[in-house]
Amino acid sequence: MSTSEKSGYHHGDLRAALLTTAMQMLENGEAFSLRAVARNAGVSPTAPYRHFPDRDALEAALAVQGFSDLKHDLTDGHDLPTSIADLAEFGVTYVDFALRRPALFRLMFGNPCDDSDDERVKAADALHELLGQALAHVAPEADTTALACAGWSLAHGLAFLHLDGKLPADSPEAVADRVRSAFLAITTIQGEPGNRRRS
Repeated sequence: MSTSEKSGYHHGDLRAALLTTAMQMLENGEAFSLRAVARNAGVSPTAPYRHFPDRDALEAALAVQGFSDLKHDLTDGHDLPTSIADLAEFGVTYVDFALRRPALFRLMFGNPCDDSDDERVKAADALHELLGQALAHVAPEADTTALACAGWSLAHGLAFLHLDGKLPADSPEAVADRVRSAFLAITTIQGEPGNRRRS
């Protein structure tokens, strides 16, 4: 055991230190393994295995942190939306998070869902629940499950269109205006499916 492990980390502190180091490496574009994270954190090569049996477990923990951070961004200093314009700001925040933290965002959503990972499932569910609550607040009479899927799809699609260069990310202001316009445009569609007559 290294000196830093003996003097610098308690059991809980070691896990937090490893996650902090791994997050920094991820967001700096550094390829990381458990050994690389251990080296950068200043602990022995075997230390991470006390908390993460493999790299997948470490990445899952980073995804959990990402979901928590995104939820914080969506709720920090904000009440639940009461209008479509407020809801559009949810979309702006979502896309902004993706563009500010692209590596983490891709990690959060780039892997198949693992129902056996309770913490990751709970973190993702908490985000989905927040989106559902927001939509229920704006449209209490609507099918909030369908609306939540539609709203998330719109924000998520816009996030990846910008990340993948299909839409320009010239400036945060330009991106925000595009997201607002997309949300507001969708709400102008009138009528229900099946109401149009075929010629």
